[in-house]
Amino acid sequence: MSIDEKASTSRASSEPLVCRHSSGLFRRLIGDRKGATAIEFAILALPFFIVVFASIETFVAFAGEQLLANATDTLARKIRTGEITVDAGKAGYTTEAQFRQAFCEEIAIMMTCSATEATQPSKLYLDVRKLPADLSAFPKAVPRIGTDLDTSGFTFAPGGPNDYTMVRAYYRWTVITDLVRPLVTKLRPAGDSMPRDYLMVSTATFRNENY
Repeated sequence: MSIDEKASTSRASSEPLVCRHSSGLFRRLIGDRKGATAIEFAILALPFFIVVFASIETFVAFAGEQLLANATDTLARKIRTGEITVDAGKAGYTTEAQFRQAFCEEIAIMMTCSATEATQPSKLYLDVRKLPADLSAFPKAVPRIGTDLDTSGFTFAPGGPNDYTMVRAYYRWTVITDLVRPLVTKLRPAGDSMPRDYLMVSTATFRNENY
């Protein structure tokens, strides 16, 4: 047998062996389940943690809404009883900045107010006003300007003894993972394509005592 014939025979005999080896390696790779759990976890981890953190944030936001409502009721009760009044001749005389600061202190456990929040609202917006006896001027909806909250008409003018008074509180709650909650209010600053904040709302309407 010539050298060329031997080389040809050697190649012919080695090719099936290489094919069988590659085929066996591929079958072992397909059949090997080691690390499958880690791969599945890597695929599902992101949506899983988004759902978990969104659920936690929903719970925290709900607690924040209750805190805002409690603060509104607390400050409204002080107005109703004359503990807070705009009458400079009485002991309960309170300026708008002092009222806002008192409100911030009520919600401080969960909600942050900036150092200038009392004079320059950025998250907390308050509207306190006297209503006519027939309640004809009672606001029935969240004031809007375009797609944002309209605060241009907000004032601090609580009524006196026996007057009807309304306290409205709005707070912009920043959302991190709960992507659905901002869409509930559909309020967003002009120029923002997607809402980033969830607008919390609390209202109290009452008649002042004859203090």
